[in-house]
Amino acid sequence: MDQKKRVLVICLGNICRSPIAEAVFSDQINKLGINDKWEVESAALIGYHTGKNPDHRAMSTLREKGITNYSHKARPITTDDFTKFDWIFGMDNSNIKELNNMKPKNCTAKIELLGKYDPQAETIIRDPYYDSDSAGFHKAYEQCLRSVKAFLEQHKGKQIFY
Repeated sequence: MDQKKRVLVICLGNICRSPIAEAVFSDQINKLGINDKWEVESAALIGYHTGKNPDHRAMSTLREKGITNYSHKARPITTDDFTKFDWIFGMDNSNIKELNNMKPKNCTAKIELLGKYDPQAETIIRDPYYDSDSAGFHKAYEQCLRSVKAFLEQHKGKQIFY
């Protein structure tokens, strides 16, 4: 059996966008029946929220969308993550800039915007953290869902599923 492909999704604090993206990725992998081929985690660029649960608006959005079995504790990215994962996805350009600044010389992960795969070309995943309601969390969820589906579809024929 081939080794699992590993994906790490990153945002600034790991309580809004990256947990949503992780939950969506895991949900799609399960729905496609390919959880033996893929593994996904999420992490933060800063350790401010380390050990905390995702924002309650992120969790309620996931539940509203039918993802009810997700749990997560925020963690910061580590140097080892740059060799442990095949892809590291940032949510916006500042995430990508920071990831490229912190990556070690032996980095083997491909660092990309998750939104690069969005068929609607919304490359920046909206940051809803400072919103007063859940609308931005729904927007981030929809962007993540489109991007993750397109990413998995694009990688379907690359012997990952066979």
